[in-house]
Amino acid sequence: MELNLTTPALLFPAISLLFLSYTNKFLALASLIRNLHGEFKKHPDNLHIKEQMKSLRRRMVLVKHMQGAGIISFIFCVLVMFLLHLGQYQVGFIIFGISLFVLLISLIICLAEIKISIDALELQVSEMED
Repeated sequence: MELNLTTPALLFPAISLLFLSYTNKFLALASLIRNLHGEFKKHPDNLHIKEQMKSLRRRMVLVKHMQGAGIISFIFCVLVMFLLHLGQYQVGFIIFGISLFVLLISLIICLAEIKISIDALELQVSEMED
């Protein structure tokens, strides 16, 4: 199989859209934490707030790792393009595979973060139904 400059370049728009999504997740999470922090200052003994903070902490870690994996994937794509420019096709092919794998890891972490987020929303909805 032949790998040329356009193949890794095709990932640039996809990775850019992922970063936009990841940034939106980060900003929503930051806003939620700031609001919850204000509630915590008013009611420090509220167990519900403490449980939410545990969930938010896990989500923060996941967002950090999914952004990190996405950045590494993006860096590898740039490296592949540089290697192809230098005529290092075999090494570029291998690193491109690694880039795709790291991007897959980022997406799997994103899926885990979404599950935690949905579980938290389900908990809030069930509390309102009671």
